Amino acid sequence: MPLTNDADIKDLLETTKTIAMTGLSDRPDRASNGVMLFLQRQGYRVMPVNPTIAGEQVHGEHVWASLDEIGVDIDMVDVFRNSAAAADAVDEAIAAGAKSVWMQLGVVNEAAAAKAEAAGLKVVMDRCPKIEIPRLGVAAKDV
Repeated sequence: MPLTNDADIKDLLETTKTIAMTGLSDRPDRASNGVMLFLQRQGYRVMPVNPTIAGEQVHGEHVWASLDEIGVDIDMVDVFRNSAAAADAVDEAIAAGAKSVWMQLGVVNEAAAAKAEAAGLKVVMDRCPKIEIPRLGVAAKDV
């Protein structure tokens, strides 16, 4: 069952330090781009994942082709892909040893969520951390 309790979501956001963002766009007008910048300003390390622009830089971070290339511990995988593609993102998150999967607003995939939970990952679905962080009063991390 995805996390829906405010206290559980706040705890997840407070204990997360590294976020891999799948489906990040290098276009400033795209939501993923703005959310990445917001998360960085909150003190999270955000590692963008997008095979189309792999090797480029977005907001000072190298863009990776896939999660398995990142090579550092990943606390959360933030999924900026459509609901059907969330299943692949969950498979990659499990393989990479991530601790949680966050499916963005409009991204709902119950089977993928169940698979992530069965593998021991916490799951948030159909929410945006850019909205939840200020709403829940999550303090910025020391940078």
